[in-house]
Amino acid sequence: MVEVSIMVEGQDDMSWQRWQTLVRATEDLGFDGLYRSDHFPVPFAPRKDSLELWVSLTWLAANTKRIRFGAMVSPISFRDPVTLAWQASGVDALAGGRLDLGLGAGWNEGEHVAFGYDLLDIGSRFRRFSEGIKVVRLLTRSDTPVSFEGEYYRLHDAMLMPRSPRWDGPPITIGGAGKKRTMPLVAKYADEWNSVHLAIEDFIEVNALLNRLLELESRPQSAVRRTMMASVFIGKTDDDVARRLGDKSKEAILAGGQFVGRPDDIVRQLTPYMEAEIDGFKLRLPDIDDIETLELIADEVMPRLR
Repeated sequence: MVEVSIMVEGQDDMSWQRWQTLVRATEDLGFDGLYRSDHFPVPFAPRKDSLELWVSLTWLAANTKRIRFGAMVSPISFRDPVTLAWQASGVDALAGGRLDLGLGAGWNEGEHVAFGYDLLDIGSRFRRFSEGIKVVRLLTRSDTPVSFEGEYYRLHDAMLMPRSPRWDGPPITIGGAGKKRTMPLVAKYADEWNSVHLAIEDFIEVNALLNRLLELESRPQSAVRRTMMASVFIGKTDDDVARRLGDKSKEAILAGGQFVGRPDDIVRQLTPYMEAEIDGFKLRLPDIDDIETLELIADEVMPRLR
């Protein structure tokens, strides 16, 4: 059964009131999960609220009973992997094992400059990312002290408590579709691969690459769930769709691996991914106040995907 979750941009004027409204609606309407980006406030005008990710996830963990949740994704470039593993273990324990731990290398140069973090060149960035993943896995998946000696991080008989209620810790999600660096890391370390705005032909191609890389790692294809994050512009009528699109082109939206139209159109656009055996969708909500869109997806799209 394909999972349907919601994704929002946490730096796009996300206040406590907006977050709490979204969390309650996502849980009440029957979605499988709620995920959000992990960014600093945008470093240019107009300045907007950007509720810190792990603070917001802690509130969600304590105030929901069912939905899965997590970051899409937390960048190792400004999230120390030791602290990140500590936060993830504690929040997952609070939630009874519902956290998905999304990890990334970092990419937004503006936020790194504004807040004093070194993004590094692409090669160094991914070496740091690979080490960070190893550190997180060691700390979240071991019930005995662990050690690690790397270029960027070191552990000496380190152990974190409380731990996740899952013996192997929160499952790790890696997003992206880079064939040279990202996908080999997915095959080696991830429990979930989250593609972003991939047209169906590209999804099939990268998914096949992942299967080949998993074979090289001696991991079964079933070891990694396949999901996709994509914006959805949906309305009951063509006029509703046009209003949500604004000045965006429907053709450009579709060409970019996103979804647009009335409920029948959205189901038709999602179907090829389901035929390609995708495990779930993380549908990005362009307007974080648009609860009407959540209701429409829950009422007229989700039942036809189950």
